[in-house]
Amino acid sequence: MDEAAAETTPQPGPSIFRSYSTFTKFILYETRRNFYIIGSNAADSGHHIIRINRTTQDELDIIEDVVEYTGKEMSVMLKMLDDGNRASGGLGKARGIFGLAGFIRFTAGWYMIVISKRSVVALLGGHYLYHCESTDLIPVCFNHKVDKPAEEQRLMNIFKQVDMSKNFYFSYTYDLTSTLQHYLTGSSRPNNSVWLFNDRYAWNYHLLASTFANQDRPCLSPPWLLPLVHGHVDQAKLTVLGRVVFVTLIARRSRHFAGARYLKRGVNAEGNVANEVETEQIVAEALTTPFYYPATRDQSGKHTDRRPSPNYTSYVQYRGSIPVYWAQETTSMSPKPPIEITVVDPFYSAASRHFDDLFQRYGAPITILNLIKRREPVPRESKLLDEYTQCVKYLNQFLPADKKMVYRAWDMSRAYKEKTQDVISYLEDIAEESIQMTGFFHSGPEPYSHSFQADSEDEQVDWRRNILLQNGICRTNCVDCLDRTNAAQFVFGKRALGHQLYALGIVSTPNLAFDSDAVNMLTEMYHDHGDTIALQYTGSALVNRVETYRRMPHWNSHSRDIIENIRRFYTNSLLDADKQTAINLFLGVVGERTITHPPVRGGYRKWFNEEHLKPAYNLNECDTALKDFVKCRGDFWVEYYRPLLFTSLGKHFAYSMNSTLKLPGKTAKDMNHSPFEPHGRRNRSQHQNVVQGMRQWMSSSPNAQTKDLSGDLASRSDPNNTSALELDKYSTEGMATRLLDPTVSETEVAEYKGYIDQCQELLDAPSTVGERKNIEIYSYAVRTAAGEEMPEWSWPEDPLSKYIAYVERGQKCYLDGKSGEACPVQFNYEKWLNGIPG
Repeated sequence: MDEAAAETTPQPGPSIFRSYSTFTKFILYETRRNFYIIGSNAADSGHHIIRINRTTQDELDIIEDVVEYTGKEMSVMLKMLDDGNRASGGLGKARGIFGLAGFIRFTAGWYMIVISKRSVVALLGGHYLYHCESTDLIPVCFNHKVDKPAEEQRLMNIFKQVDMSKNFYFSYTYDLTSTLQHYLTGSSRPNNSVWLFNDRYAWNYHLLASTFANQDRPCLSPPWLLPLVHGHVDQAKLTVLGRVVFVTLIARRSRHFAGARYLKRGVNAEGNVANEVETEQIVAEALTTPFYYPATRDQSGKHTDRRPSPNYTSYVQYRGSIPVYWAQETTSMSPKPPIEITVVDPFYSAASRHFDDLFQRYGAPITILNLIKRREPVPRESKLLDEYTQCVKYLNQFLPADKKMVYRAWDMSRAYKEKTQDVISYLEDIAEESIQMTGFFHSGPEPYSHSFQADSEDEQVDWRRNILLQNGICRTNCVDCLDRTNAAQFVFGKRALGHQLYALGIVSTPNLAFDSDAVNMLTEMYHDHGDTIALQYTGSALVNRVETYRRMPHWNSHSRDIIENIRRFYTNSLLDADKQTAINLFLGVVGERTITHPPVRGGYRKWFNEEHLKPAYNLNECDTALKDFVKCRGDFWVEYYRPLLFTSLGKHFAYSMNSTLKLPGKTAKDMNHSPFEPHGRRNRSQHQNVVQGMRQWMSSSPNAQTKDLSGDLASRSDPNNTSALELDKYSTEGMATRLLDPTVSETEVAEYKGYIDQCQELLDAPSTVGERKNIEIYSYAVRTAAGEEMPEWSWPEDPLSKYIAYVERGQKCYLDGKSGEACPVQFNYEKWLNGIPG
């Protein structure tokens, strides 16, 4: 068999034809003429193969075999390929990879980008979310010829400056580019894209799309196209008295108008703003693994339809630069360059496209939280405040009354410095108002316990029987959309966490207290979230954190702020230009002002699309779509279980995940404490109070404590207390009452007093008593030990009543529990001490 025949369409017919599954494992084979990549599911029950031609340098030739093969059939296929390529060495050594990130071309020839290392960072509905740890750049053509090697190497070095081993995330089975609400229910908006993912947040979109630039749609099936999200993913476990709640934080950075801090400001002509990040907070109870409840059997034994799991909630926020044309010149060495409004557009065309796009994606209402400074000695940020306020005022006048954007401008820095307002409390009020307007996503009805709670409180509240959807968004910004914005988004996330836990039936009220384990865990997650976004945009971590605005700064916060400011200044002055060049090359941006789709505007008054003002997510449509999802598209979670693979419990990500019990200073005993109680305010049990009071009583003067304690206990055991006498002390209720509120009787108090005071008389005796005779006895013993002959020792004539009393002390043994005389002393100590035989 020759090589050409072996590399045609495989001959053995597949025995099983199934719907296309997803791939979690990839194997790369190499021959002199082709690359072969085999994609397999987690259970190794289905395999697919693609061929990449290595003989052409100018064009990328990729052919996919759409047939799904079993393990035996794929082994036969590989044997045929190996036999057909014997002349050129056969199939090369198999190399395990974790995905195909795309293809790139610099001056000549194509390169294939493969993921060589990964790590698990989150788990949603049985779907693993991975962090890309390492990638490899592999030339496709085996005889790669470069006419300009210096330019090729320069472009390759620039491309590698975008470190794909940091902050790039992907998932084989979960659409990480979309929100949980959109993934489960879909959108009411029509989708004309040929991609099954949201390309706005797929940073390798250029690496995937450039391969099929001359085609109407990609020639590869969706499982081969692995979108990479640039941003931040974090997950932690909230342990609530045995119930486990997963809190997931996902930040998606837009690929449009992306770049470094001072080089990407404001908005471009297409309405895309700088530093655009979508933040999603997912709270789910880990009661079942998938997004649905398993099918049950009815009375006739037939399986019923699956039900969506009501244990998933999601809340989405948005941050982005102020959507007007403005910039900052970095030619001067000033750490804070002056702000200049470069283009004055009286009709705010770019801002209108930006807000129309927000209406299309999220629906109405839109809340705008503007946190820049209002008053400054030298106008800087206040220039943007005036321009932004006028922009929103102009655009709002053309919107319907019930669709107008809610604009809140608040000088957060001044409120913090002047101490005129409680920054966190004010932000919580705004957050509560915004959440009430937009809502949040809940995949099921309200817990039925809420209806009982409303009945007990005589409140006329309707019990929600349907899912809950989020329509609208809160858009938060400051100048850089970093420090102040992250603190505000944390407050919004903290407020949303309370509502999400309340919707899941975890807490009885959506109000969460600060300094509790749950809020402390969320604070750390938002700190990591803000630091990651700040490092991507400015090259340094956050300067002002949540503790700063709570007026609880750490002892080293001032020095850390100075270091981060210096790092920002150094990065922005010397490194941002190269960083921007690398990002442009990675994203396929040819020119800074390139407009791929010329905007079409209907008029200066009607700047919006009326269809975009309708709810982006319709309740009836989304409820139907959610039920269809769990019937048809919810089976990928099955691959979460690996019955043929032996693994220990400690290796499972869900077991080793960060949790409130792993916070500093936590022990196993904290499992019995609620993570929603603020520190230092936990109510100690009555048993602990009794033990602590007894320790204080025994460590202090007993004579001084007896009177007060006896009086207190006597008052607690008052015989006139009819409520205590009504209960039978041998009944279950009576025993439970006594155990919950233990008391100490007066008899026990007297017994403790006698036990403690039994040697008190000797301790209180003057120290001079017996001092002389003790010296004499000691002197006699020393001289006798030295060998001196001493006269016969005679005991002092003092009566031995004290010794006899000491011996008799504490001999009062009441075996029958009644009072009586002490047990008589059977041995005559007086005769023994005088040397008289007994």
